[in-house]
This record gives sequence, C-alpha cells and structure tokens, in this order.
Amino acid sequence: MLRAFAVPRDPGPLVTPPQLRECHGCGLFQIVPAMAANMRSDCERCGTPLRATRADPTGRCLALTFASLVLFAVLWLSMLMKVSTAGIVHETTILSGPSELVRHGLWPLALAVAFTTAFAPLIKFAGTLYVLIGLRMRTLPPNLRGIFLIARRMGTWAMLEVLLLGVFVAYTKLGDLVTIQLGPAVYALGVLTVVIVWAELALDPQAVWEEIERRGQTHAPMPPLAPLEYRPGAAGCEECKLVCVPAEHDGRCPRCGSRVHERKPDSLNRTLSLALAGAVLYIPANVYPVLTVIQLGSGAPSTIMGGVEELVSSKMYPLALLVFFASVLVPLFKLISLIGMISVTSLPGTAQTAGVFLRQRTKLYFIVAWIGRWSMVDIFMESLLGALVQFGRAVTIDPGMGALAFCAVVIVTIVAAEAFDPRLMWDAAARNPHRQGRPSAAPSGAAAAALPSG
Repeated sequence: MLRAFAVPRDPGPLVTPPQLRECHGCGLFQIVPAMAANMRSDCERCGTPLRATRADPTGRCLALTFASLVLFAVLWLSMLMKVSTAGIVHETTILSGPSELVRHGLWPLALAVAFTTAFAPLIKFAGTLYVLIGLRMRTLPPNLRGIFLIARRMGTWAMLEVLLLGVFVAYTKLGDLVTIQLGPAVYALGVLTVVIVWAELALDPQAVWEEIERRGQTHAPMPPLAPLEYRPGAAGCEECKLVCVPAEHDGRCPRCGSRVHERKPDSLNRTLSLALAGAVLYIPANVYPVLTVIQLGSGAPSTIMGGVEELVSSKMYPLALLVFFASVLVPLFKLISLIGMISVTSLPGTAQTAGVFLRQRTKLYFIVAWIGRWSMVDIFMESLLGALVQFGRAVTIDPGMGALAFCAVVIVTIVAAEAFDPRLMWDAAARNPHRQGRPSAAPSGAAAAALPSG
C-alpha cells in the first residue's frame, strides 16, 4: 500500500515517470513518484536523496562544463605565483609541484598530486562534454555509456576545490618568507571551483542515463517497461540507479553495464582491512617530517603537528585550526567512524546496539565518504611550497617522507569509505530479534517524498 506524500501546489508539468528505486543508504525499495522540474525525492526511511530533477538537466551543465575545460587549460598553462627574495625571482606553474616532488624522489606523491589535480579533472570534464554533446547529435558517437561511467567515477578523485584551499594555505604561510605575486592560474582556479560546483548542481545524471537508454545505446536490450514492483533477486545499480535482476544479465546492469550486487562484495572485510592499513600509516604520517624549511643555512624538519605549532606561535590561529582539522582530526575521524560502524554491524554481542541511531549513522557514513578528500589540502600545500621556495642558501623548503605516508592515509581511507556498504547496518538491525519495530530490509511499496529543490 502506498503512503501519501506531500507535493507543492501547482508544481508544473511532470518531467519524470514513477520509478522503482533502491536506497543505497538503507536498502529500502520504494517508488520515486513522478516529479516536476527542480524537485528532490528522499528516502522515506533514512532520508538519503534518491533523485533531483532539473528544468534543463543537460543543457546548462554542457555550457558550464565547456567553461570548466577552458578555465582548466588556463590553470595549467599560465603562471601560478611569482615569488622573490634576496633579489631572486622565481615563477611557478601548477606543474612545478609534481616536478619538484619527482626531483626529491617522491614520485608516488607526485603521481597522486598530478592525478587528482590534472588527469582526473580532465577525464571528468572531457568525458562529460563528450556525452552531453553526443546526446544532441542525430547519430550518436560510440560508447556514451562507458565514457559517462568513467567521467562520473572520476568525480571522487578530481580535487580542484581542495587544491584551491591548498593554494590559500601556501600563500598565507609564505607571507613571512618571500614576496608573493599571484598569477592568472590562481584566479582561474577560484572561478573554476565555483563553475564546477554550479555544473554539478545543474546536472541530473539519471536524466542522462535515461536519454542514453532512449537512444538505444545500452549494455543489453532493455525491457519494454520499467517495473514498479519488486522482483526476487532485484538490486539497484549504484551507477545509473536502475533496479534490475542482475542474474538475468550475467551480473551486470542492462543499461550501463556495471556490476550489480545486492550488497557490495565482502564489504566489511575489505573496509576493515583498509581502515587498519590507514591506522598503521597514520603513525609514520605524524612521526616523520612532512617539510624541512632551511633559511640562511639553519632550519629543522617539521611534522604535521610541528607545522600547526609554528602557525600558533606565529598567531595564525585560523590557519592553524584549518591545518589541524584537515590533517589530524579528519583522518582520525574517518578511521574511528569506519571501525565503529563495522564493529556495530558485525561483531558478536552488538545485536542490542545494531538498531541504535541507524538514520544518524547512515548520515555519518555519507559525511565520512565526502570529507576525507579535504585532507589532501596538506599534500597540495606541501607540493606548492616545495616548488615555490627554492632559493638556494637564502631559503629552501623540501618535502619529506611523512607527506608520502600521509597521502597514503588519505587515499586508503577514501577507498575504505567507498568499500563500506551502509545498507549492512540496516540489515544487522533487522536481524536483531530484540528490536521492537525493527526496520525491514525487505522490499517496500512505500513512496518517497517529493519536495521542492533549491
């Protein structure tokens, strides 16, 4: 039986039909109602967003993505900063950071910086542009679904907004060492960050998948009508959100071709292994130096906490708080949160607590999955400082091995969050025989609420 849901008066013409969806926050199957433009549908059990419609789901994003690609070219081809001291002038570009890391033998760190600030954003922008332009052509270019899959997956690793914060931190820290002049790349990066967020808000990815399906470029033949009732063995595709029975299509989504599982395979073991690896790496990341500042022949290596203490002693309290939060608290918060969620879900003797604060723990998971990338601000800052401050005997900043361990912590915790399946927390609560009114992991005919979207 369908539950009632509230819609605004006179919402305008409907742009989507009713659709069966699985919530990837709690695993509840529910019907997302027909919606007008600029509306959002949330899971009626855990509140996870299921669909957000747009009046122009692809056109505005096409223009913004093209602008992003132009700004991205300016960012990488123009001057970032001009620094000078003791009569020596040094100009740098974004490429100077990875190049300096390679010169110090830290090529894995250079590869991580180059991938997150160059390759991943470029693949995301170019892939999205290829798909959105292709859908407007009379004859479709090849492999739209594959290109769109890759472009969407790159969103996790494209960290230009984090790079902007790293540039700000580096600029502030350099104030007492050298004279700085900002170049066109800094302003391009600032505008690009705004445009990226705007483009992401303007896009309706599910509308793109539906158009790819309508134009017949799917992985396998699609059924004539999308079912509105749950079928045994059905699961929701994490990429394009289509509910299908993977056993009928060799374990893949018939629309996008992704692997589909009722739950992420071996999720708890993989997440625990990665979280423990991150905890081990967290120790050398905080013990070994991340930077060595040598000024007029004197200086000493500095750890992450040492850098925070230097900022406090220089009375840069907001910057010290920012670095402490991003580099110390966020990785620790992610590790504790992931291990805590695994413990409550899987360890013996936790059945009584499995259903406690389920909705809040689901929201916590999505916060953990989002916030981890911001710890890369310290890596970007160190990369920039190493490239900018190379003035021989006057002043030199060299990155250290602690930065490599810290970067590994950030990457491992991001992968760990991606490996965890929050639906397992709801499954564990449903298995608790002592929980009254426990949430059911079985399919539901409940309708998600449709609300106006900002």
